[in-house]
Amino acid sequence: MRLNSSFVTRDMGDSQVMVAVGSSAFNGIVRSNSTAAFIVDQLKKDTTKEQILAAVLEKYEVEASVAEADIEKILEKLRSIGALDE
Repeated sequence: MRLNSSFVTRDMGDSQVMVAVGSSAFNGIVRSNSTAAFIVDQLKKDTTKEQILAAVLEKYEVEASVAEADIEKILEKLRSIGALDE
């Protein structure tokens, strides 16, 4: 899976914003905290949910079950706006 190329991100202090450029059904801005931004950044290259989980567990002190649930929520949000290519 990968972030759809019609979405671009910009870091803004402690958060990240993502907007759709070009042709996309989504018309808005997504603001992410630093953890969600880290996950979005993992999606800038081809990756899997398992690889994202491993990266999150390496970077943050968090239980695997909590990280996995948070990753799934973020992936579902990205899917719902058409930002995820699978």
